[in-house]
Amino acid sequence: MTAPTLPSHTVAESRAGVRPGGPALEAVRARRSWSKVTDEAPSHEELLELVSAAGRVADHSSLRPWRLIELRGTDRERLGRAIAKAEGEKGASSKPLRAPLLLAVVASYRKSGKVPRWEQEAVASGVAHTLSLLLDEAGWGVIWRTGHYTRSRAVAKAHGLEKNEELLGWLYVGGKPARERAGHRKPLDAGTVLSRMPQPKKSSKA
Repeated sequence: MTAPTLPSHTVAESRAGVRPGGPALEAVRARRSWSKVTDEAPSHEELLELVSAAGRVADHSSLRPWRLIELRGTDRERLGRAIAKAEGEKGASSKPLRAPLLLAVVASYRKSGKVPRWEQEAVASGVAHTLSLLLDEAGWGVIWRTGHYTRSRAVAKAHGLEKNEELLGWLYVGGKPARERAGHRKPLDAGTVLSRMPQPKKSSKA
């Protein structure tokens, strides 16, 4: 007698001992970008725990080719002046003042014969995205902002970047407005982006 086929979620449960649709899945499903936030922000101590967890992303050869920089208070004003300089404008840009806390995401490239530059940048990006999920789950509003000026000399200098480093943007972090309506994103049809490796064509020769 043939054994009945178990549903995929039951098989997953028996293998991993956990139920499907756990905290990680729900955190990803619930994530959204918050363009407007309140003046509240996580403390340095709160960040340490979340950054430590975000650092668990896949990292070929454990190079740790990334670092983060906290910008609070007048740090944001200094960044505003650097952005204005990069844009060829006078004064200071108000963009960095949109959130009480900015976390600069820095790709800090290491010399390696096995891990190319693009892969190291992917690690830094992975840390930033994972951290944004953790911050969102902890109740903070987050949006990852970039711009062509991220690679400008003035902005790099303001952050104290070394020659082997590049800025990938900032996580703008603050409190979630109480009356802000939840954003809506069109569901992804996973079948359009998940496929199998193409099979080799059969030869027409006899």
